[in-house]
Amino acid sequence: MNDASQGGGTTGPKPVLAVPKAVPSAKPVGAADLKTEQPRAMASSARMKRRHWGLALSFLVVVVVPFLCVGLYLWLVAEDQYSSTAGFTVRQEEDSGASAVLGGLAQLTGSSTASDGNILYEFILSQALVQTIDDKIGLREHYSSRWSSDPIFALSRDASIEDLEAYWQRIVRISFDQGSGLMEVQVLAFDPDKAQAIARQIILEGQAMINALNDKAREDAMRYAEIELDEAVARLKEAREALTSFRTRTTIVDPDADLQGRMGVMNGLQQQLAAALIEYDLLREQTNEDDPRLNQVRRRIEAIRNRIDEERRAFTSDTVGSRSGGEDYPSLIAEYEGLVVDREFAEESYRASLAAVDVARAKASRQSRYLATYVEPTHAQTSEYPQRFTIVGLAGLFLLLVWATCALIYYSIRDRS
Repeated sequence: MNDASQGGGTTGPKPVLAVPKAVPSAKPVGAADLKTEQPRAMASSARMKRRHWGLALSFLVVVVVPFLCVGLYLWLVAEDQYSSTAGFTVRQEEDSGASAVLGGLAQLTGSSTASDGNILYEFILSQALVQTIDDKIGLREHYSSRWSSDPIFALSRDASIEDLEAYWQRIVRISFDQGSGLMEVQVLAFDPDKAQAIARQIILEGQAMINALNDKAREDAMRYAEIELDEAVARLKEAREALTSFRTRTTIVDPDADLQGRMGVMNGLQQQLAAALIEYDLLREQTNEDDPRLNQVRRRIEAIRNRIDEERRAFTSDTVGSRSGGEDYPSLIAEYEGLVVDREFAEESYRASLAAVDVARAKASRQSRYLATYVEPTHAQTSEYPQRFTIVGLAGLFLLLVWATCALIYYSIRDRS
Protein backbone atom coordinates (compact mmCIF):
# COMPACT_ATOMS: atom_id res chain seq x y z
CA MET A 1 0.00 0.00 0.00
CA ASN A 2 1.29 3.38 -0.91
CA ASP A 3 1.53 6.29 1.40
CA ALA A 4 -1.43 8.15 -0.09
CA SER A 5 -3.92 5.43 0.60
CA GLN A 6 -2.69 5.01 4.11
CA GLY A 7 -3.14 8.68 4.95
CA GLY A 8 -6.94 8.55 4.57
CA GLY A 9 -6.90 9.91 1.07
CA THR A 10 -5.16 13.07 2.13
CA THR A 11 -2.06 13.90 0.23
CA GLY A 12 0.55 16.61 1.08
CA PRO A 13 4.09 17.17 1.94
CA LYS A 14 5.41 15.87 5.23
CA PRO A 15 6.66 18.43 7.89
CA VAL A 16 10.36 18.87 7.93
CA LEU A 17 12.07 19.01 11.33
CA ALA A 18 14.91 21.61 11.63
CA VAL A 19 18.10 20.14 12.91
CA PRO A 20 20.34 22.65 14.75
CA LYS A 21 23.79 23.09 13.48
CA ALA A 22 26.58 21.76 15.56
CA VAL A 23 28.54 24.42 17.43
CA PRO A 24 32.19 24.04 16.79
CA SER A 25 34.11 23.32 19.95
CA ALA A 26 36.33 26.08 21.39
CA LYS A 27 39.96 25.71 20.87
CA PRO A 28 42.19 25.39 23.89
CA VAL A 29 44.09 28.57 24.69
CA GLY A 30 47.74 28.01 24.38
CA ALA A 31 50.80 29.97 25.45
CA ALA A 32 51.01 31.56 22.00
CA ASP A 33 47.50 32.96 22.31
CA LEU A 34 48.29 34.50 25.76
CA LYS A 35 51.24 36.36 24.35
CA THR A 36 49.08 38.00 21.77
CA GLU A 37 46.55 39.55 24.40
CA GLN A 38 46.94 43.32 25.12
CA PRO A 39 47.58 44.45 28.82
CA ARG A 40 44.89 46.51 30.68
CA ALA A 41 45.42 50.25 31.23
CA MET A 42 46.84 51.22 34.75
CA ALA A 43 44.95 53.62 37.19
CA SER A 44 45.88 57.26 36.97
CA SER A 45 47.86 58.86 39.88
CA ALA A 46 45.95 60.53 42.81
CA ARG A 47 45.37 64.21 42.47
CA MET A 48 44.42 66.95 45.01
CA LYS A 49 40.74 67.61 44.74
CA ARG A 50 38.79 70.60 45.82
CA ARG A 51 37.87 69.20 49.24
CA HIS A 52 41.52 68.36 49.89
CA TRP A 53 42.57 71.88 49.09
CA GLY A 54 39.85 73.17 51.40
CA LEU A 55 41.04 70.94 54.23
CA ALA A 56 44.63 72.05 53.77
CA LEU A 57 43.56 75.69 53.61
CA SER A 58 41.51 75.30 56.81
CA PHE A 59 44.54 73.77 58.57
CA LEU A 60 46.61 76.71 57.44
CA VAL A 61 44.03 79.26 58.59
CA VAL A 62 42.95 77.59 61.84
CA VAL A 63 46.25 76.13 63.06
CA VAL A 64 49.34 77.47 61.34
CA VAL A 65 48.52 81.17 61.11
CA PRO A 66 47.26 81.57 64.73
CA PHE A 67 50.16 79.47 65.99
CA LEU A 68 52.64 81.74 64.21
CA CYS A 69 50.79 84.83 65.48
CA VAL A 70 50.98 83.61 69.07
CA GLY A 71 54.66 82.79 68.76
CA LEU A 72 55.52 86.11 67.12
CA TYR A 73 53.57 88.04 69.74
CA LEU A 74 55.22 86.24 72.65
CA TRP A 75 58.77 86.66 71.35
CA LEU A 76 58.50 90.04 69.66
CA VAL A 77 55.76 91.98 71.45
CA ALA A 78 55.12 90.59 74.94
CA GLU A 79 56.97 92.40 77.74
CA ASP A 80 59.14 90.47 80.18
CA GLN A 81 57.64 89.92 83.64
CA TYR A 82 59.50 89.33 86.90
CA SER A 83 58.25 87.40 89.90
CA SER A 84 58.68 87.91 93.63
CA THR A 85 57.80 85.09 96.03
CA ALA A 86 56.99 85.40 99.74
CA GLY A 87 55.98 82.74 102.26
CA PHE A 88 54.19 83.30 105.57
CA THR A 89 51.76 81.74 107.99
CA VAL A 90 49.46 82.81 110.81
CA ARG A 91 50.87 81.80 114.19
CA GLN A 92 48.86 81.67 117.39
CA GLU A 93 50.19 81.89 120.90
CA GLU A 94 49.44 78.92 123.12
CA ASP A 95 46.94 79.55 125.90
CA SER A 96 48.39 79.70 129.39
CA GLY A 97 47.18 77.63 132.31
CA ALA A 98 45.17 80.52 133.70
CA SER A 99 42.91 80.44 130.67
CA ALA A 100 41.72 76.96 131.60
CA VAL A 101 39.88 78.43 134.59
CA LEU A 102 37.67 80.43 132.24
CA GLY A 103 36.45 77.52 130.17
CA GLY A 104 35.11 78.91 126.92
CA LEU A 105 36.57 82.39 127.28
CA ALA A 106 39.68 81.38 125.37
CA GLN A 107 37.52 80.63 122.35
CA LEU A 108 36.74 84.34 122.02
CA THR A 109 40.21 85.06 120.69
CA GLY A 110 40.06 82.28 118.09
CA SER A 111 41.71 78.89 118.15
CA SER A 112 41.93 77.66 114.56
CA THR A 113 45.05 78.53 112.61
CA ALA A 114 43.55 77.05 109.47
CA SER A 115 40.53 79.33 109.83
CA ASP A 116 42.82 82.36 110.14
CA GLY A 117 44.67 81.20 107.03
CA ASN A 118 41.41 80.98 105.09
CA ILE A 119 40.51 84.48 106.17
CA LEU A 120 43.92 85.76 105.09
CA TYR A 121 43.62 83.94 101.74
CA GLU A 122 40.30 85.61 100.95
CA PHE A 123 41.62 88.95 102.16
CA ILE A 124 44.58 88.87 99.74
CA LEU A 125 42.20 88.33 96.82
CA SER A 126 39.66 90.90 98.03
CA GLN A 127 38.87 94.19 96.34
CA ALA A 128 39.65 96.09 99.54
CA LEU A 129 43.28 94.96 99.50
CA VAL A 130 43.60 95.73 95.78
CA GLN A 131 42.29 99.25 96.34
CA THR A 132 44.58 99.79 99.34
CA ILE A 133 47.72 98.66 97.52
CA ASP A 134 46.73 100.67 94.45
CA ASP A 135 46.43 103.80 96.59
CA LYS A 136 49.79 103.22 98.32
CA ILE A 137 51.94 101.81 95.49
CA GLY A 138 50.10 102.60 92.26
CA LEU A 139 49.07 99.40 90.52
CA ARG A 140 47.26 101.13 87.68
CA GLU A 141 50.24 103.31 86.74
CA HIS A 142 52.66 100.40 86.62
CA TYR A 143 50.58 97.77 84.84
CA SER A 144 48.92 100.17 82.39
CA SER A 145 52.25 101.71 81.32
CA ARG A 146 52.81 98.76 78.94
CA TRP A 147 49.33 98.90 77.41
CA SER A 148 50.49 100.45 74.13
CA SER A 149 53.22 97.84 73.55
CA ASP A 150 51.66 94.77 75.18
CA PRO A 151 47.85 95.02 75.33
CA ILE A 152 47.36 91.35 76.20
CA PHE A 153 49.52 91.10 79.34
CA ALA A 154 49.11 94.72 80.45
CA LEU A 155 46.23 96.53 82.14
CA SER A 156 43.95 98.87 80.26
CA ARG A 157 44.49 102.54 80.99
CA ASP A 158 40.82 103.19 81.72
CA ALA A 159 40.38 100.04 83.86
CA SER A 160 37.80 100.19 86.64
CA ILE A 161 38.28 98.75 90.12
CA GLU A 162 36.50 95.57 88.98
CA ASP A 163 38.89 95.25 86.05
CA LEU A 164 41.82 95.82 88.38
CA GLU A 165 40.52 93.15 90.74
CA ALA A 166 40.23 90.64 87.87
CA TYR A 167 43.74 91.58 86.68
CA TRP A 168 45.01 91.20 90.27
CA GLN A 169 44.12 87.51 90.18
CA ARG A 170 46.31 87.16 87.08
CA ILE A 171 49.41 88.73 88.58
CA VAL A 172 49.06 87.37 92.16
CA ARG A 173 49.15 83.61 92.59
CA ILE A 174 48.50 82.06 96.01
CA SER A 175 49.12 78.54 97.22
CA PHE A 176 47.73 77.60 100.64
CA ASP A 177 48.22 74.35 102.56
CA GLN A 178 45.22 73.69 104.77
CA GLY A 179 47.06 71.16 106.91
CA SER A 180 50.14 73.15 107.85
CA GLY A 181 48.68 76.64 107.37
CA LEU A 182 51.63 77.68 105.17
CA MET A 183 50.85 80.23 102.47
CA GLU A 184 53.00 81.24 99.51
CA VAL A 185 52.33 84.29 97.32
CA GLN A 186 53.91 84.97 93.92
CA VAL A 187 53.62 88.45 92.43
CA LEU A 188 54.31 89.27 88.76
CA ALA A 189 55.35 92.72 87.56
CA PHE A 190 57.18 94.33 84.66
CA ASP A 191 59.92 95.42 87.05
CA PRO A 192 61.60 93.23 89.72
CA ASP A 193 61.63 96.06 92.28
CA LYS A 194 57.92 96.63 91.76
CA ALA A 195 57.14 92.94 92.21
CA GLN A 196 59.09 92.86 95.47
CA ALA A 197 57.41 96.05 96.71
CA ILE A 198 53.95 94.62 96.03
CA ALA A 199 54.82 91.38 97.84
CA ARG A 200 56.06 93.34 100.87
CA GLN A 201 52.93 95.46 100.89
CA ILE A 202 50.78 92.32 100.83
CA ILE A 203 52.59 91.09 103.97
CA LEU A 204 52.16 94.46 105.70
CA GLU A 205 48.45 94.62 104.89
CA GLY A 206 48.00 91.00 106.00
CA GLN A 207 49.70 91.79 109.30
CA ALA A 208 47.43 94.81 109.73
CA MET A 209 44.39 92.62 109.10
CA ILE A 210 45.59 90.06 111.68
CA ASN A 211 46.15 92.89 114.18
CA ALA A 212 42.62 94.10 113.53
CA LEU A 213 41.32 90.61 114.26
CA ASN A 214 43.36 90.58 117.49
CA ASP A 215 41.99 93.96 118.53
CA LYS A 216 38.44 92.86 117.82
CA ALA A 217 38.93 89.63 119.76
CA ARG A 218 40.45 91.49 122.71
CA GLU A 219 37.62 94.00 122.74
CA ASP A 220 35.05 91.23 122.69
CA ALA A 221 36.85 89.32 125.45
CA MET A 222 37.09 92.41 127.67
CA ARG A 223 33.49 93.40 127.01
CA TYR A 224 32.09 89.95 127.77
CA ALA A 225 34.28 89.62 130.87
CA GLU A 226 33.14 93.00 132.17
CA ILE A 227 29.50 92.13 131.51
CA GLU A 228 29.92 88.89 133.45
CA LEU A 229 31.61 90.80 136.27
CA ASP A 230 28.78 93.35 136.47
CA GLU A 231 26.21 90.55 136.61
CA ALA A 232 28.20 88.75 139.31
CA VAL A 233 28.45 91.93 141.38
CA ALA A 234 24.71 92.53 141.09
CA ARG A 235 23.99 88.91 142.04
CA LEU A 236 26.30 89.14 145.07
CA LYS A 237 24.64 92.36 146.20
CA GLU A 238 21.21 90.79 145.98
CA ALA A 239 22.31 87.73 147.96
CA ARG A 240 23.85 89.83 150.71
CA GLU A 241 20.86 92.16 150.87
CA ALA A 242 18.52 89.18 151.16
CA LEU A 243 20.60 87.77 154.02
CA THR A 244 20.65 91.14 155.78
CA SER A 245 16.88 91.45 155.37
CA PHE A 246 16.46 88.00 156.93
CA ARG A 247 18.56 88.95 159.96
CA THR A 248 16.66 92.19 160.38
CA ARG A 249 13.29 90.46 160.16
CA THR A 250 14.12 87.58 162.50
CA THR A 251 16.63 89.42 164.77
CA ILE A 252 18.79 86.32 164.41
CA VAL A 253 22.27 87.22 163.35
CA ASP A 254 23.43 83.64 162.86
CA PRO A 255 20.87 80.84 163.07
CA ASP A 256 23.70 78.33 163.25
CA ALA A 257 25.05 79.95 166.39
CA ASP A 258 21.53 80.26 167.76
CA LEU A 259 20.97 76.59 167.07
CA GLN A 260 24.20 75.72 168.80
CA GLY A 261 23.02 77.74 171.82
CA ARG A 262 19.74 75.88 171.91
CA MET A 263 21.57 72.60 171.69
CA GLY A 264 23.74 73.75 174.59
CA VAL A 265 20.61 74.44 176.64
CA MET A 266 19.31 70.97 175.82
CA ASN A 267 22.60 69.39 176.83
CA GLY A 268 22.64 71.34 180.10
CA LEU A 269 19.09 70.26 180.90
CA GLN A 270 20.00 66.66 180.16
CA GLN A 271 22.95 66.89 182.56
CA GLN A 272 20.79 68.48 185.27
CA LEU A 273 18.16 65.79 184.80
CA ALA A 274 20.79 63.10 185.19
CA ALA A 275 22.16 64.72 188.35
CA ALA A 276 18.66 65.08 189.83
CA LEU A 277 17.85 61.44 189.13
CA ILE A 278 21.05 60.31 190.83
CA GLU A 279 20.27 62.52 193.81
CA TYR A 280 16.75 61.11 194.00
CA ASP A 281 18.07 57.53 193.95
CA LEU A 282 20.51 58.26 196.77
CA LEU A 283 17.84 59.91 198.92
CA ARG A 284 15.50 56.97 198.48
CA GLU A 285 18.17 54.65 199.77
CA GLN A 286 18.95 56.81 202.82
CA THR A 287 15.52 58.16 203.81
CA ASN A 288 11.92 57.13 203.82
CA GLU A 289 9.15 58.26 201.53
CA ASP A 290 7.92 60.99 203.84
CA ASP A 291 11.16 62.94 203.65
CA PRO A 292 10.44 66.41 202.19
CA ARG A 293 13.71 66.36 200.32
CA LEU A 294 12.36 63.56 198.10
CA ASN A 295 9.34 65.67 197.15
CA GLN A 296 11.59 68.57 196.36
CA VAL A 297 13.81 66.42 194.12
CA ARG A 298 10.75 64.99 192.40
CA ARG A 299 9.42 68.44 191.57
CA ARG A 300 12.83 69.42 190.29
CA ILE A 301 13.01 66.35 188.04
CA GLU A 302 9.54 67.04 186.68
CA ALA A 303 10.37 70.67 185.99
CA ILE A 304 13.53 69.70 184.12
CA ARG A 305 11.64 67.16 182.02
CA ASN A 306 8.95 69.69 181.16
CA ARG A 307 11.59 72.16 180.09
CA ILE A 308 13.29 69.56 177.91
CA ASP A 309 9.97 68.74 176.22
CA GLU A 310 9.32 72.41 175.50
CA GLU A 311 12.76 72.86 174.01
CA ARG A 312 12.27 69.85 171.78
CA ARG A 313 8.92 71.15 170.57
CA ALA A 314 10.56 74.50 169.79
CA PHE A 315 12.87 72.72 167.30
CA THR A 316 9.99 71.21 165.38
CA SER A 317 6.73 73.10 165.56
CA ASP A 318 6.86 75.96 168.02
CA THR A 319 7.11 79.48 166.62
CA VAL A 320 10.03 81.69 167.43
CA GLY A 321 7.79 84.57 168.44
CA SER A 322 6.61 87.93 167.27
CA ARG A 323 10.09 88.98 166.28
CA SER A 324 10.01 86.53 163.34
CA GLY A 325 6.37 86.95 162.40
CA GLY A 326 5.33 83.71 164.08
CA GLU A 327 7.40 81.46 161.76
CA ASP A 328 8.51 78.09 163.01
CA TYR A 329 12.18 77.57 163.67
CA PRO A 330 12.84 74.80 161.06
CA SER A 331 11.42 77.02 158.29
CA LEU A 332 13.70 79.85 159.36
CA ILE A 333 16.69 77.54 159.35
CA ALA A 334 15.81 76.28 155.84
CA GLU A 335 15.36 79.82 154.58
CA TYR A 336 18.65 80.90 156.09
CA GLU A 337 20.52 77.98 154.56
CA GLY A 338 19.08 78.81 151.12
CA LEU A 339 20.21 82.41 151.48
CA VAL A 340 23.67 81.30 152.54
CA VAL A 341 23.95 79.00 149.50
CA ASP A 342 22.90 81.86 147.22
CA ARG A 343 25.50 84.10 148.78
CA GLU A 344 28.26 81.52 148.44
CA PHE A 345 27.35 80.89 144.79
CA ALA A 346 27.35 84.63 144.12
CA GLU A 347 30.75 84.97 145.77
CA GLU A 348 32.19 82.14 143.64
CA SER A 349 30.75 83.70 140.48
CA TYR A 350 32.24 87.01 141.48
CA ARG A 351 35.68 85.46 141.99
CA ALA A 352 35.46 83.67 138.61
CA SER A 353 34.42 86.90 136.90
CA LEU A 354 37.33 88.75 138.45
CA ALA A 355 39.68 86.03 137.19
CA ALA A 356 38.10 86.29 133.73
CA VAL A 357 38.68 90.03 133.66
CA ASP A 358 42.30 89.58 134.74
CA VAL A 359 42.95 86.95 132.06
CA ALA A 360 41.21 89.03 129.38
CA ARG A 361 43.28 92.04 130.40
CA ALA A 362 46.45 89.93 130.27
CA LYS A 363 45.52 88.69 126.78
CA ALA A 364 44.80 92.24 125.70
CA SER A 365 48.32 93.27 126.69
CA ARG A 366 49.96 90.81 124.27
CA GLN A 367 49.44 89.70 120.67
CA SER A 368 47.85 86.25 120.51
CA ARG A 369 48.02 85.95 116.70
CA TYR A 370 50.64 87.29 114.34
CA LEU A 371 51.87 86.86 110.78
CA ALA A 372 55.13 84.92 110.69
CA THR A 373 57.12 85.33 107.47
CA TYR A 374 59.34 82.36 106.71
CA VAL A 375 60.32 83.51 103.17
CA GLU A 376 60.99 87.20 102.69
CA PRO A 377 59.91 88.69 99.31
CA THR A 378 62.50 87.70 96.74
CA HIS A 379 64.12 89.96 94.15
CA ALA A 380 64.24 88.45 90.65
CA GLN A 381 67.31 88.81 88.43
CA THR A 382 65.94 87.16 85.28
CA SER A 383 62.57 87.23 83.61
CA GLU A 384 60.62 83.97 83.88
CA TYR A 385 57.28 85.20 82.59
CA PRO A 386 55.41 84.97 80.38
CA GLN A 387 56.26 81.30 79.94
CA ARG A 388 56.55 81.46 76.16
CA PHE A 389 57.26 77.83 75.33
CA THR A 390 54.45 76.61 77.57
CA ILE A 391 51.94 79.06 76.11
CA VAL A 392 52.97 78.29 72.53
CA GLY A 393 52.75 74.55 73.12
CA LEU A 394 49.32 74.80 74.71
CA ALA A 395 48.11 77.12 71.97
CA GLY A 396 49.31 74.73 69.24
CA LEU A 397 47.68 71.75 70.93
CA PHE A 398 44.41 73.62 71.39
CA LEU A 399 44.34 74.86 67.78
CA LEU A 400 45.10 71.39 66.47
CA LEU A 401 42.29 69.86 68.52
CA VAL A 402 39.84 72.52 67.35
CA TRP A 403 40.79 72.00 63.69
CA ALA A 404 40.60 68.19 63.94
CA THR A 405 37.22 68.33 65.67
CA CYS A 406 35.77 70.69 63.07
CA ALA A 407 37.13 68.57 60.21
CA LEU A 408 35.61 65.38 61.65
CA ILE A 409 32.27 67.11 62.11
CA TYR A 410 32.35 68.43 58.53
CA TYR A 411 33.12 65.04 56.94
CA SER A 412 30.55 63.33 59.15
CA ILE A 413 27.84 65.72 57.95
CA ARG A 414 29.07 65.44 54.32
CA ASP A 415 28.93 61.63 54.34
CA ARG A 416 25.38 61.61 55.70
CA SER A 417 24.03 64.16 53.21
